This record gives sequence, structure tokens and C-alpha cells, in this order.
Amino acid sequence: MPAKARTFQRLGRIWQFKTLYVMLVPGVLYYFLFKYLPMYGVIIAFKDFNIMDGILGSPFADPWNKHFLAFFESPYFSQLLTNTILISVYKLIFGIGPPILMAILLNECRVRWFRSLIQTLTYMPHFLSWVIIYGILIALLSQSSGLVNHWIKDLGGESIPFLTSTTYFRSILVGSEIWQNLGWGAIIYLAAMSSIDPTRYEAARIDGASRVRMVWHITLPGIRNVIIMLFILNLGHILDAGFGQIYILYNLQVYPVADIIDTWVFRTGLHQLNFSLAAAVGLFKSAIGFVLVLTTNQIAKRWGEGIW
Repeated sequence: MPAKARTFQRLGRIWQFKTLYVMLVPGVLYYFLFKYLPMYGVIIAFKDFNIMDGILGSPFADPWNKHFLAFFESPYFSQLLTNTILISVYKLIFGIGPPILMAILLNECRVRWFRSLIQTLTYMPHFLSWVIIYGILIALLSQSSGLVNHWIKDLGGESIPFLTSTTYFRSILVGSEIWQNLGWGAIIYLAAMSSIDPTRYEAARIDGASRVRMVWHITLPGIRNVIIMLFILNLGHILDAGFGQIYILYNLQVYPVADIIDTWVFRTGLHQLNFSLAAAVGLFKSAIGFVLVLTTNQIAKRWGEGIW
């Protein structure tokens, strides 16, 4: 087929699906304007950035990796990296199971009104800010006035400083994040379960399979690709650890176990207007996340479950 004919054929296909392409335009513009276009700003990680001179007018750092070295040679680097990775890994490992379990329970529930009620109650915390959640944690876990410590003292025990203790703080971080995102994660898995062919359940029921057997052999394999996809995407954010949550909840007493890369950058980089340092750390985190996503996707491909 001549090149001109192929061109007309492509244009004809585009015109045939013109409505879909028009619907695609806002999303493409959003990502271009707010995700890809600002990428040129990463060059300030290699410059001594000055607000008055601007990005292009600021001189390049000497040496070029000056701001990266400032981060790597910081006396807090090992502690920051350890805290960030540990908190992220805890959230990743312990946060996978509860949404899947909740989705299975809701999927197996045959009482519609009860299912809708539980789904609504578990989904609501997703819309709460960490400031509100911190207020709830204060009401429950405060050493002086918290409801939990009142129960402990009524039982003859001593009050526990949950929110200022290095022993409990990471558990509170992980637990509160799981509670906030439980309903949201369950909705994603419920959507995946709705795509499973119902005739598979009917065939299993005829063969005498119990509900547990059907969940194990049909439901879980049916949503395996979604589980792996979310795991890979979350792994790319392993150096984030949840800045908003930790910044609201942490305090001086728990710095040794709660101070992460983002909170250190916020204090050292942004408070002191050292934007080059903040950009260098952000670029470092993005590079690590990119490598992790590529690596885990290649591993997942061996089981036929890669994202691309």
C-alpha cells in the first residue's frame, strides 16, 4: 500500500473515533502542563539557584554534584534513609492484606444494605485530612486525656505515651494509614472482582466447592493482576513514606524513628530557601523509584503480570 494511502487510512481511523480523541485531550493537556513541562526545573539540582536570577540565570554549582553530596554527607543521612525505608516497607507489607480482605468480605456479603453501610463507613476516612485524624488520635491515645489510657488506668495500669514514644510511633503511623485507606483500597479490588466471569463461581458451586475454596481458587487469582499492579506502583513511592501524615503527627521525642527524607528536606531545604538541595533530593528519590518500578515490573513479567 502506498504511503499516501496509509496516511489517509490513519486519518480515517482518527476521524472515526474523533469523540474519544476529543475526550482524551484534557487529560493529555493536564499531564503535559503540570507533569512534563515542569521537568525542566530539575536543573536547579545542579545549580546554585537564586530566586532573583531565575532557573536559567542561576550559575551552575561547582562541583555539579554539590547538593547531592550535601545530602549524602549529612550526619543524618543513614537515619533518614533507614526511617524512610522502614516506614514505607511497613506500610507496603501490612497495608496490602486489609483492603483485599475487606473487599472479599463485602463481595461475599449477601445483605445489600449492610454491605453498603460498611462500605460507606470504611470509605469515609479517605476524605479526612491528617489534621482531623491527628485530633482523633489525640482523643484516643493522649497520655493525659486519651480514652485508651483511661481504660488502661481503670484496669490498674499506667498510662502510655503512645504519640511521644519511639516504641509505638511507627505502629501508629502504619495503623492510621491502613485505617484511612482501607475503604478506598477495597473499592479498587471490588471493581476488579466484578470483572470475574460469574460462570466460574457457578461451575465451582455445582462441583461442591465451599465459599472459602471459591475465594482461594477463583477470586484471588482473578484479582492477582490488580494486586501486583498496585504493589509495583506503591513500590515506586517507597522513599516518600507519607510526608503529610508524619509532618502532622511527629514531634521532637520521636525524631529518631520518625524523621524521614521529606521532613528533613522541608526543614533544611525549604525553611532555609535552599531549593537546589530540595530539588537534588527529589531527583534522587525519583531515580530510585524509577529503578524500583522497572525492576519489579520485569520480575512480574515472568509471571505474566507486568504493567506494560
